[in-house]
Amino acid sequence: MSIQLKDFDAWVRSILPLDSMASVDSSKNGLQVDRRNQSISKIAFGVDACLETFARAVQAKADLLFVHHGLFWGREQVLTGNHYQRLAYLLQNDLGLYAAHLPLDAHMEVGNNAVMGQVLGLSSVEPFGRYKGFSIGIKGVLPRPQTIDEVIQALFGEKRNLLAHLPFGKPLVRTVGIISGGGTYEVDQAMDEGLDLYITGDANHTVYHRCLEGKIHVLFAGHYLTETWGPRAMMDRFIRDTGLEGVFIDVPTGL
Repeated sequence: MSIQLKDFDAWVRSILPLDSMASVDSSKNGLQVDRRNQSISKIAFGVDACLETFARAVQAKADLLFVHHGLFWGREQVLTGNHYQRLAYLLQNDLGLYAAHLPLDAHMEVGNNAVMGQVLGLSSVEPFGRYKGFSIGIKGVLPRPQTIDEVIQALFGEKRNLLAHLPFGKPLVRTVGIISGGGTYEVDQAMDEGLDLYITGDANHTVYHRCLEGKIHVLFAGHYLTETWGPRAMMDRFIRDTGLEGVFIDVPTGL
C-alpha cells in the first residue's frame, strides 16, 4: 500500500497553506529534496533536517522525511561541508525531504501552538502573536486557575526540562499565550494583552527585566521541545487519513 509523492504534497497542502506565508517565511516550504522512486509507503516525521534524523529515518525504512526545520532558508548555499554531506546522504539513500515551517506553527488545529493549547484544555482559543502581519501563535483560557507547576507537568513533564521560568506573575494562572520556537520578544504582546502566562521556546537575557516589571510568568521550554507537537500531529493525521505508516524521529537538542 502506497501513495505517490505528488499525492502526499497535495495532502499536506490541503491542510497547511504553504504558500500563504512565503513572503515572510524564509523556509522553502514543501518538497525540498526529491527522490527517484516516487512511491511512498512510510513517512518519518521530525523537527530538524540533520544527519542523525536522516540516518534514523533510513533505519526505520522511511521513504520520505517531513520536518519543521528544513535545509533551505531562502538563500543560495554552496554544496560543501555539512550541507553537502546532508544532501549526499539523502540522495544516496533516496530519502525525500519535505519541510513546513511557519504554516505549521500557525495552524489552528495541527500547529505546534494549537496542539499545546489542546493539551492544556484551553477554551476561547484565538490566534495570537503578530509576526510581519501574520498571527503565528495562540491564546486561550485554562479550564480552571492552575499553578505553573501544573502547566509544566501537562506539557513538559518536569521543570528541569525547561530552559528557564520567569516566576513574576500571580500564584495561579488562567490566561495563556503560546508561540513555539523563537518567540522570545513576542512576550511584549502577551503583556500588552494582560495574559497571566506566556510560553515560548528560546530564552534571552534581555527580556528578564521587562517581564519582571510586567508581572508575568514566562516559560522558556526550548526551541526543540516546543516544536515537536506539530510534526507529531501531522504524523497522526497522516496515519489516520491514509492508513500508511508513520514514525516520529525524536532527536532532542536540549535547546
